[in-house]
Amino acid sequence: MIRKLDHELEKSLIIKSANVRLETVKRIHKVGAGHTGGDMSAADILIALYTYMNVNPENINSKTRDYFILSKGHSAEIYYEVLAEFGFFEKKRLDSLGKLGSEFGGHPTKNIPGVEANTGSLGHGLGIGVGIALGLKRDKMKNQVFVLTGDGELAEGSNWEAAMAANKFELDNLTLIIDRNYLQISGKSENVMPLEPLDKKMESFGFKVLKINGHDYREIFEALNSSFDGKPKAIIAETIKGYGIRDGEGIASWHHMVPNKEQVIQMEIDMKRIVEEINNV
Repeated sequence: MIRKLDHELEKSLIIKSANVRLETVKRIHKVGAGHTGGDMSAADILIALYTYMNVNPENINSKTRDYFILSKGHSAEIYYEVLAEFGFFEKKRLDSLGKLGSEFGGHPTKNIPGVEANTGSLGHGLGIGVGIALGLKRDKMKNQVFVLTGDGELAEGSNWEAAMAANKFELDNLTLIIDRNYLQISGKSENVMPLEPLDKKMESFGFKVLKINGHDYREIFEALNSSFDGKPKAIIAETIKGYGIRDGEGIASWHHMVPNKEQVIQMEIDMKRIVEEINNV
């Protein structure tokens, strides 16, 4: 499966990411809760995926659709915003976010259009993805399965059990994307539970590994377009936690920080500038 990224599409995705980031931050500010840092680091990856994947509101129940699992389910706010942006439900439904009885909780569930699995307990998403990919493989289907994990999440041993299975069953229809922002709620991932050399670890488990800038759409698309017969793929997407928030970039405490009014206003200015600059290119 190949998806071309031309200059105009790249411009549109950068503008879309600026708008989606800003709307997410506004909602988190209004609600008073959210995993802001990880939302921002994953934004470009999610937008690229939903542009790339064969899944949309029209084929949401089709047996030929691609599958996406957000293993780092705490980044639900940006996920909801992206799903709404791509038309899986009306954006006004997100006005209930954070309210008692809302369908949009702190972690995604299958009652939300476009969500394939309930996630939130870290370390489960890759196993779900492996199961789906194995089923598709045995049914001789051509669908692809994509899983997005956090890097701190990789301390969960269930990921490595799933990785072994992906290699054993030659799941070349599976792509694991790691949001490698080097931070987690307790601090630097390398201090909490060292992962490096992460690329060598993934290779030792039988994955073909690609390291990219997770905020560069050209690199993301190039990695997604790469295929390896008989091998599952791992994309280590190096990102910045809190990306786009002046006071939040690269700071662990923004894992669950709520931006204040001044920070939201500053982000509005910054995102407007990005959109203007891109439109003038």
